[in-house]
Amino acid sequence: MPQVERLHQTLLWPLRLLRSGAQAHNRRPWELLQALPDHPWRELQDEYTGDARGYHERHYQEFLTFLPYVQRVLFGEGRSAGQADDRLGESGLKTFRRRDVAAFELRTQPGRPLIRLQVQHIDLIFFYDIDAVLLNVELSGEGLELAEVQELLYRLGRAYPAGWDDAGLPLHCLAECRFLNAQGEVLVESDTREREPFIEHVQARRAPRVAAHWAWLLRPLVPDHGDQTGDLRYRQVEYYRMPVMAHLAVDDPRSLSRADFVRLGLICGAGDGSLPYGEGHLQDFEARYCWDRFWCAQGAAPFTRYLSCGHSLVVVGDARSAFFTSRERGVLAQFRHQHFMLFLLVHFQKAALLIYSDRLVDALRRLNVGDPDNVRIFKREIRSCFEGFLRFTHRYWFHEVSEQVQARSLHRLLLQHLEVQPLYAEVKTRIGDMAQYLETDNVRRQANTVVRLTVVTIFGLVGTITTGFLGMNLLAESEAPLWQRIALFALTLGVALWLTGYTIVKSKRLSDFLDALSDERLTLRQKLGVLVGVWR
Repeated sequence: MPQVERLHQTLLWPLRLLRSGAQAHNRRPWELLQALPDHPWRELQDEYTGDARGYHERHYQEFLTFLPYVQRVLFGEGRSAGQADDRLGESGLKTFRRRDVAAFELRTQPGRPLIRLQVQHIDLIFFYDIDAVLLNVELSGEGLELAEVQELLYRLGRAYPAGWDDAGLPLHCLAECRFLNAQGEVLVESDTREREPFIEHVQARRAPRVAAHWAWLLRPLVPDHGDQTGDLRYRQVEYYRMPVMAHLAVDDPRSLSRADFVRLGLICGAGDGSLPYGEGHLQDFEARYCWDRFWCAQGAAPFTRYLSCGHSLVVVGDARSAFFTSRERGVLAQFRHQHFMLFLLVHFQKAALLIYSDRLVDALRRLNVGDPDNVRIFKREIRSCFEGFLRFTHRYWFHEVSEQVQARSLHRLLLQHLEVQPLYAEVKTRIGDMAQYLETDNVRRQANTVVRLTVVTIFGLVGTITTGFLGMNLLAESEAPLWQRIALFALTLGVALWLTGYTIVKSKRLSDFLDALSDERLTLRQKLGVLVGVWR
C-alpha cells in the first residue's frame, strides 16, 4: 500500500452573508465582525502590511505569478516612495484568523485508528463589495496510508450528513471529529450521529442544519435559518461538500494505480483497487482531469501530477524530491500560495455569481405589485444588484489571471469544470433583463404621466382662452371689498383645483375620446358615444 509521507489539505467553504441590525447596511461585514465582543477572529496583517521580516521569497514568487490587474485585487495597488500607508491601495480582500484551534482529531470509519491533523491556519476571507465570506482551513499530517488520505479527502469537508445507515452512522461523513486546543483539550465535537435534530430542522425550516463543529468554528457568524441571533448571518450557496485542495508527498508516485488517481482526482474515497465508475465513463479521465506536464523522470520534481474536477485540486509527487516538498520555493510553496489563490479566485467568482442569482430570486419572491412601497423596495434591490454586479465585473471578473503556463493551465482547468463562464453569462442576462424591465416600466409610467398632463392642458386651454379672451373680465370686482375679493379668489381656486383633479381622474378615458375625435374614420355618433363613455 502506498504511503503518504506528508499531507497538506485545504478546505474552502464559500458562504453568503446576510447582515441585520440598525447599522448593518452602513458597515462592511468585517467591520461588524470587529465590533462584536468576545470572539477569536483577529484581522491578519499580511506580508505586505505587516512586519517586513515576514515577507519571504515565496511571497515574492506568488506576487509575480499573476497579471497586474489580478495583483491589484489580491495584493493592493502599487505604492510610490513616501506612501507607506495608502488606504486606497488596499487589496480587494480582508482576512481574519483564529488561533485557538491547534488540531483536528478524527476517525474516518468505525474501527479505523484515530488521526490527528495539525492546523496550519483557519481563516475567514471577506471581499469588498460582495456579501460573501470563505472559510479557509489548512491541515497537515504525516505518515498516513493512501487509503486513509482518500477517505479524509472524501469525508472531512462535509457541512452536514447526507443521511444515516442502518447502524445510525452518518453517510459520507467522518465517524468521529473533534477540535483540540494546544493543550490537547476538546473544544467541540461533531454531532453528525444525532439524526433527529437534523431531520427536525429540515422539516421545520426547510433548510439544512450545519453540524455543530462547523457552526462552532464560524461563530460569531450564525446560520440564517438557525435559532441563534446575530448581526452576521450566513447561508449556504453551493453544495454541502466543501471544495478541497490536497498536496500529497508519497513514497513512490509511480506505485499508484490508475484507480488510485481516479479516486484522488474525483474525490471518491478509498476502494478495493478497482475503478469507482464504469470504464466508459473514465476512458478520457487523463485528458479531462489530469495535467501531466511534469509526469516524467526529468525536472526538479519528477513524476508530479496535478488532478482537478473543479471541486478539488490535488497534486501528487515524490516525497524524496526536495523541490516537491520545499515550503520556500518548491511545489509545496506554490501549492500553498499561487495555487491556493487560483482556487480561491475561481470559487469566489462562482459563489458571487450564485449570490447575485439568489438576490434576484429573493427580490422577485417578495414583490407585491399591488403595494407601491413594496414596488419601490423591489426597484431599489434590483438597482443595487445591478450596481453590485457592475462592480464585480470590473473588479473581480478575469478571463486570464497569469501568463505562466502552469498557473494559466490550472486556472482554465478549474474554470472548465466549474462552468463559471456560462454561469456568468446566465446571471448577466438575468440581471440585464431585470434592469431592462425597470427601464421599460419607468418609460411606461412617464408616458402615462405625459398623456394625463396633455389631457389636462388641452381641456384647461379651453377655459383659459375663454376667460382670457381680449383680456375681458366677466365680473368687475376690482372695487369690491377686500373680503369679497378674497372669497371669490378662494372659490375660483377651489373650482379650478376640483376641475383639474377631476380631469386627471378621467384623463385615461378623455385621452381615448381625443383619439376618437381625431380619427376621421369614425362617425359623429360614434365619437359622441366615446364621450358619453367617459362618465359610464
